[in-house]
Amino acid sequence: MHELIADMPMDERPRERMLTHGAKSLSDAELLAVLLGSGMQGKNAIELARDLLREGFSSLAQCDAEQLARREGMGIAKATRIIATFEIARRVANDKPGDPPHFDVNSFSRGFIARSRYMTQEHLGALFLDSRRRVLREREIYVGTSSKALVSTREVMRYALDANAAGVVLYHNHPSGDPSPSDEDLKYTRKMQRSLRLIDIHLVDHIIAGAHGFTSLSTRGFK
Repeated sequence: MHELIADMPMDERPRERMLTHGAKSLSDAELLAVLLGSGMQGKNAIELARDLLREGFSSLAQCDAEQLARREGMGIAKATRIIATFEIARRVANDKPGDPPHFDVNSFSRGFIARSRYMTQEHLGALFLDSRRRVLREREIYVGTSSKALVSTREVMRYALDANAAGVVLYHNHPSGDPSPSDEDLKYTRKMQRSLRLIDIHLVDHIIAGAHGFTSLSTRGFK
């Protein structure tokens, strides 16, 4: 028979142990139990967390809120807390305050691979650079599964002008995991390159991220 967390000795309860000994003292299931806050009939929060973690955090991170909410013992409140926590972790992985502000294709691409690894939809974004290739601004341009041809070049041009940018770096992920550019990717890059030239802004690169690597189109003739 399961034991309610409230009935456990104080020094065995996950929340109290975390306050006393730090988060590192908790197991994976105990950490997740703190996020869940409660269990379900017949299972406490730790037991529910163990069920959710049968395939590990990586598998859990690939679920969206609706998929999580449908699992036994869950619901939209618990699901959204978990999704929000994974998103914070991705942003922390990409947030490096000590890094130089200049754009570096390898450094940025590694960070974007980490951010996008569990994205189930395509995300298209842009970095806006000054003449010294320092990042002035970053914007998400598009999220979805339909054709990038629907994304207006004018939108990117407007953001570039608002940022007073001298250069633009486009980037997007391939949920399939393969970073090879498609014909559509190449057409869209050429279209954006031509449009930006009209306002004297240089398309510096277009980066395509997969699960374990990336393609930089600047190395394939897009200068």
